[in-house]
Amino acid sequence: MTADPAIQDVSFAATCDGTEQKYVLLFPKAFTSTAPHDMLIALHGHGSDRWQFIQDKRDECRAARDFAFEHDMLYVSPDYRASTSWMGPKAEADVAQIITDLRRTYCIARVFLCGGSMGGTSCLTFAVLHPEQIDGVASMNGTANFLEYENFQGAIQASFGGSKDEVPLEYKKRSAEFWPEKLTMPIGLAVSGKDNSVPPQSVLRLGKALDAKGGKVLLIYQPDLGHTTSYRDARALLAFMLDHARPG
Repeated sequence: MTADPAIQDVSFAATCDGTEQKYVLLFPKAFTSTAPHDMLIALHGHGSDRWQFIQDKRDECRAARDFAFEHDMLYVSPDYRASTSWMGPKAEADVAQIITDLRRTYCIARVFLCGGSMGGTSCLTFAVLHPEQIDGVASMNGTANFLEYENFQGAIQASFGGSKDEVPLEYKKRSAEFWPEKLTMPIGLAVSGKDNSVPPQSVLRLGKALDAKGGKVLLIYQPDLGHTTSYRDARALLAFMLDHARPG
């Protein structure tokens, strides 16, 4: 538990299975409990936990923290089943529970999602499954198609309850590329051409599909980068997401 009163390391009992789960909550400098605040939920990458988007100095994490601070947002970084999440059913249930609990406790105006790598994937998955809960998404270096994605299969199978052959509908259900019509909120996407960890093709197709149906989408493609998003590009996604969201 941090000693900073503006930071809370929160434990809660997950309704889906009764286990103890955690998230970190950062309060904005100008926080007032009775005034409405937007909330930014930052989803960490594979192999990490809730502290990545709180402490890590990598560009994606710094950009999210800075953006939340500048816009007086509540900033939330959940474990969402920690290092091997990939937004499986239990991780999904945890994030939904966190949103519900925080809405009951604080005056939340709008809810935004961001994340990188596994987190970039997961924020797209959650937005597809719960579009009524989310007002904007900034996805960095994620995948939008679990059926074609080949990396981290052990972790994904554990999270989804089986392999692609065993539970193909679960993989399709969590693949944003198949459900562009559900992404009615503004979507910011950043992918890189030399990303071998999470290849960009499915997100490029998703961006094209969203644009074709007149969706609010910003796609940033860096053909010469690997598995990373620059601070500038991350900030651009976050700004687009906020600027094009419904009024608070």
